[in-house]
Amino acid sequence: MVKAAVKTQVGTAEAAVAAKFFRGLGDPTRLRIVQLLLEGEKNVGELVSLIGAPQGRVSTHLACLRWCGFVSAHRQGRNVIYRLSDPRVRDLVILAQSIIIDNAKDIASCRIIK
Repeated sequence: MVKAAVKTQVGTAEAAVAAKFFRGLGDPTRLRIVQLLLEGEKNVGELVSLIGAPQGRVSTHLACLRWCGFVSAHRQGRNVIYRLSDPRVRDLVILAQSIIIDNAKDIASCRIIK
């Protein structure tokens, strides 16, 4: 009986971490940053220009993405260059885009998830 309770708690904790993982990609700006990094490394200035958001907002989202392990950075002269930190992130985003294409109308009309 105790094992089942512990197992359920572990499952709940794992689900909470997984939900947090997906929330990391759940913001349109963060997802756009990841999509742009699919094309290759970019510095903050390039991302700001491509996204059209203020530098502070882009930097905050990059910090979140770094903290969660989606992106990594290295310094190149005066610039900090960002890239996807794990090739599985690329695979995940490409798979998600494929699923979205197949279900775009249903996803767009969903009233539960805003």
